[in-house]
This record gives sequence, structure tokens and C-alpha cells, in this order.
Amino acid sequence: MTLGRRGSFLTAAAVAGLALWASGAPTVVYPLYAAEWNVPPTVTTAIFAIYPIVLVPVLIVFGNLSDVIGRRAVILMGLAALGLGSIAFGVAPDLTWVFIGRALMGVGVGLALSPATAAMVEFGGPHGATRASSATTAATATGLALSTILGGLLVQYAPAPMHLSFWVLTGVTVVVAGFTAALPRHTRDEASGPWRPRLPRMPRAGRRPFVAGTLGITAAYAMGAIFLALGAQIARELVRSDNAFVDGAIIALSAIVIGAVAILFRRMPPRAAVTIGPALAMAGLGLLVVAGAEHSLPAFIAASIVAGAGYSFMFAGGLGLITTTAPAHERAAVISAAYVVGYLVQALTALGLGALATAAGLQVALEIGTPLILMIGVAALVVANLGRRAPVAARTTRTMGA
Repeated sequence: MTLGRRGSFLTAAAVAGLALWASGAPTVVYPLYAAEWNVPPTVTTAIFAIYPIVLVPVLIVFGNLSDVIGRRAVILMGLAALGLGSIAFGVAPDLTWVFIGRALMGVGVGLALSPATAAMVEFGGPHGATRASSATTAATATGLALSTILGGLLVQYAPAPMHLSFWVLTGVTVVVAGFTAALPRHTRDEASGPWRPRLPRMPRAGRRPFVAGTLGITAAYAMGAIFLALGAQIARELVRSDNAFVDGAIIALSAIVIGAVAILFRRMPPRAAVTIGPALAMAGLGLLVVAGAEHSLPAFIAASIVAGAGYSFMFAGGLGLITTTAPAHERAAVISAAYVVGYLVQALTALGLGALATAAGLQVALEIGTPLILMIGVAALVVANLGRRAPVAARTTRTMGA
């Protein structure tokens, strides 16, 4: 059986959601690792960071693989690695297994995410590029929400709190792989000829929207690192909440808002989204700093909501700028280039925040880290709007010349 266009689009969206579920799966478990194995924030953020650190070289080497051998084959390879990573977490007796599992997840997402995004463009119909950016944002938000809500529920109320949520993730991965196997083997937008590794590339045409889009994705991922790498510890140590389910649900609020905004504003032009996003991110991260300083649960909830809206606009707008300008036969390679930058900065953000939190405390890490992240978002806003008056100027020049 081969899926039709709608089924293929939804399956590709499920793969994107699964990628972010894997990213957020350990979030509510980090405090348990810290308590069980007596590890500082430097180590727990390193667990998070090993995922993008491994993911980046996979994107660099294999970013264009699905452009040649097909989306289905590469997505299945990625899901196999992701499943093995989940199993490693599920049996992990110590930190070594946790790091192995996290690295395997990085390999899996590095292989699967770009071809899944490209497949959504190809199966999305006449407006596939625009539809893919909003659907990818909504799907990844759903994955994040499930990882933190379901993870928090299992950690707080189910047996084997350090392991059970990863067995659930393994089962979901198997189901998604079954649907992926029914995707069409090839699409019309694939390149011809044998595959060889090629570095992810910036498109020759449309470099400004590519740079602006990449900055938008990068700012969103860097902000996400705060909530995914340190969110549960912020809730426990600064906001002083000791219920894993409540903490996971609050973090999931951000993901729910990300998805809702992506759906409600799916017709918003990408440039406008990248312009609005940084302002909301600034407000959300400011509320997060206040939440830590005042030990305020309401401020933490408000921060999750507002920052989620900012993330959604920056990510969806950034991805929209890229997918609408990427050449068809290099689509996965171009998308991979943007993801490389985003995940690399995410890893550096997590490691830097972990080092600051260990040396000076979580609150200081937030106060130093948030302005740096906001600078990336502001850069996306500036680059996206640099050429807005150029067409008018060009028309004026032609009129005067005539």
C-alpha cells in the first residue's frame, strides 16, 4: 500500500513531531538524573547538548541524501536510529547509556527532519511551502507538548519514572515508521545521478531571505534550549514546584501555544512573522527572569505562554522564508543548512547556560543568557526587513529614466 498525498503529508508531519518529542523527552527526567547520580547542571545540559552536537555533522554530511535516494528511505534510517536511542534511555543504568541514547537520537533526527520537512513541501499541494512551514511548527509543538505532559505524568505517577516514558516513545516511533514505509518511494523533485556528500548550502538566489530565515529558526531553537535543557530545574529550584507533572504541563503550555499560533496565523507572510516574533520572545524571556527572581509560578506560566508565541512566529516565519526560496532539487540540502546553524547554536546555548548555572546559579544564567538569545531574534527582524523598499525604489528609478 502506498499513501496518497494527504496521508503522505500527515505522515511527514508526524515524523517532524516525533523529532521534537525525542528532543524534549528527557526534559522532565533531568531532575531525577541530578538527584539519582548527583550531577550538576553542567552535566544535565550536556545530556541535552549532545543531541544537537551529533545532529549537526549528520546534517552536514547527509543533508542532501534524500534529494537523491528518496525521502522515504532516509526518514526510515532516521527513525531506526531514533528508536535505538529511545531503547538506550529505556534501559539506561547510568549516565553512559544516557549519553549513548542521546547521541543516537541526534543521528536519527539529523537524518529524518530535513527530508520530512521537504516531503511536506512536496505533498502540500499548490501552496506546499507555506503550508509546510506552519504544519512543521504545529507538528513539532505537538511533539514537544506530548514529551513534557506525558513525560511528567509518567515520572510523577507511574512506575520506573526514569525509563517508562522512553519505552512509550519507542512504541510511537515504531508506529510512525510503519506509516513511513507506505510513503511513495520517490518524488518528482528529486535530483538525478549518484549521491555524494555535499555541504548544506545557501541558495544562490534569495540569500537575504535565507539568512533572515536561518536567524529566525536559530533564535527559536536557542530559546527552546532554555525551556528544554533547564525548564524542569528552573521550576524545581527557582519557582519551587516539586511536582513533575505540573512542571511538565507548564513547559508544555509553551509548546501548545507554539502549535496554536502556527495554525491560527498560518496565512501570515513569513517576513511579518519574523518581525513580530522577537518582540514576543523578549517579553516571554523577561517574564522568565522575573519568575526566577520572585519565585513566581504565575510568572513562569506567563513566560511559557508568551515565549511560545514568540518561538512560533520566529520558527514558522524563518522556515517559510527558506522553503519558499529553496530550489526544488536542492530543497533538503538548503533546509539542512538552516537546521545546522540552528542546532549548533542550540547546543552552544545549552552548554553555556549549564556552565553559568553551575558556576553562578540558574538565575544568573538566565539573566546573562536571555539578552544574547534576543540579539539573534532582532538580527532576523533586521535582515528580513532590509530590502522592503527596494522594489519601490527600483520602480521610481525606471520611471525617472523613462
